[in-house]
Amino acid sequence: MKTIRCFSVFFALLLSAFSAMAQPEDRSYIRDMVDAMGGRNVAITKTNGDLMLYDKNGWAANGCPEGLTNALKELETDDEFIDDVQLTENGSWLILYGNNGLVYEGIPEDLEEVLTEYNKNNAVIHSITFNDDGDWIVITSDEVVSSDSDLTDYLIESQDEYGSLWTACITDDGMVAVFKNGYQFLGEVPSGLRKALSETEIDVYRLKIAGESWFFSDGEEENDYDM
Repeated sequence: MKTIRCFSVFFALLLSAFSAMAQPEDRSYIRDMVDAMGGRNVAITKTNGDLMLYDKNGWAANGCPEGLTNALKELETDDEFIDDVQLTENGSWLILYGNNGLVYEGIPEDLEEVLTEYNKNNAVIHSITFNDDGDWIVITSDEVVSSDSDLTDYLIESQDEYGSLWTACITDDGMVAVFKNGYQFLGEVPSGLRKALSETEIDVYRLKIAGESWFFSDGEEENDYDM
């Protein structure tokens, strides 16, 4: 079980329903799909839609931007591995596929510059997270970089105690950083998530938050959530 420490820093299902063509009424659809398919990842928001990922490139979505669902359909048709999806309250989105494949819309300009450089250099990107306030974090196999140098230093230094940084989730309200052997929290993080992380035996590799809702998984079959 990973250790946790907090720091203050300024700063009913049918096969046809598996298609993103379905537009159910609420998040119960995504919950049902996660339960049915063993969802390995999600993108959840308070106001702007939700989706889940399963198997290599299976997905289901509700209320998400058309550009995002169109991009997912294309990647599914091309048989690409869809690794992660980020979606903000204002409708900005990003898909990470393969080792460093990227499709996105509306992300911060400085984040786009960093990702373009990593992509050009064939860097293996493990995690990307960003919010509508211009904050972002990118984790590659070799580096950690963010929109704020103090935050970057904080995350790098935390690796000395908690091991390598695996993923992070940054929202308009707070942040959770997931390390090999622990977690770090900033700002507002659901108390239920903190408790679940303190008790879980899952080796957390993907984690998402939207208000008081949360999801985490090992990136494969094991997950826990409150959505």
